[in-house]
This record gives sequence, structure tokens and C-alpha cells, in this order.
Amino acid sequence: MLTTPVTKLTFEEYLNYDDGSGFHHELVDGKLELMNPPTFEHFFITKFLEQLLDGEIKRLGLPWLTFREIGVRTGKDKSRLTDLCVVTQEQIPDLLNVSAVFESAPLLIVEVVSPDSIKRDYRYKRSEYAAIGVPEYWIVDPLELKITVLLLEEGFYEEKVFTADQKIVSQTFGELAIAPDQVFAAGNL
Repeated sequence: MLTTPVTKLTFEEYLNYDDGSGFHHELVDGKLELMNPPTFEHFFITKFLEQLLDGEIKRLGLPWLTFREIGVRTGKDKSRLTDLCVVTQEQIPDLLNVSAVFESAPLLIVEVVSPDSIKRDYRYKRSEYAAIGVPEYWIVDPLELKITVLLLEEGFYEEKVFTADQKIVSQTFGELAIAPDQVFAAGNL
């Protein structure tokens, strides 16, 4: 059984951390938090959204990129792993040969809720992403069959919840035409 060391790490030490296990960790106040492997439902939903957003980016000819399971620095000794994020191409060059952790805010972050991430996705990541200026944050919740879209207004998120066949309203992707039912259907074979 692998254990996560209790030693505190700086952000710089985290960037080079490798315990050889192949597992992913987030850095929270200098401590490593082990991320459980996602379910296939989680993978399918994330892949569906990545393909959808990639399609919109291509259709609109935007200089943006989507990434899954990429890091975002959210504080002095904090770094979160996103399920999906959208960044500008200008954010990439400085990271080409280093750990894939953004120190500038992505345009959009999407987190897919799992039973062990409810508090982390709804509470901690929400405040951390607002603090670093992420303009739009989606919480995709297959447990509750809802998608919460959070838009940054004067340093705080204003939220709108979408369910069933309601069309999601995105500030980043203004022409997007997708409903939660379609997203959650992607989580099944």
C-alpha cells in the first residue's frame, strides 16, 4: 500500500514531486492530497465536454486549447488538478518543458463531481478559482444531474444552475447549445 508523505512541500518542490506510484496529487497548503482514479462515467463526461469545447474553438477559430487533468496554481503552496480547462495559446510557451501547471488563470475550468469530491468541487475549488480570477467555472454534477455555471463578478462567483433540457449559458462560449441531459447521457455507454 502506498502512503502519501506528511512532509510539507513548497509549490516548487511539488512541481518536481514523483513518488513513482503513477497517482496524481493536488497540493493543498503544502500537503499532498491523493486524487482517486475517476470512474468511467467521469471519463466519458469529461471527454464529451472536451470534444464539444474543442469543436467550438475550432468552429470559431479561437486561439484557445483544452486540457484534461492539468494543474492550476491556486495559492502560495496550492495547486489543483482540473478535470478540464480552457486556456489561451499564449499561456503555453513558458510551460513547454516544465510541469504542466498553469500559474495564470484559465478562461474556463470544468470539474466533474464524484462522491469523494463534493466539498472540494463546490466549496474549496470555488473559492480558490475565484481568488485567482478564473472567469468561468462549471461544476458538472452527475450525482444531482445538474450543471452549475459560475461567472466571476467583482471577485465573487454568481451562479446559475441548469438541469434536464435547459440550455447552458456560457460567457466563454456564447454560442454553445448544450443541455445537462446531453452531457449526462455521454456518461453512459
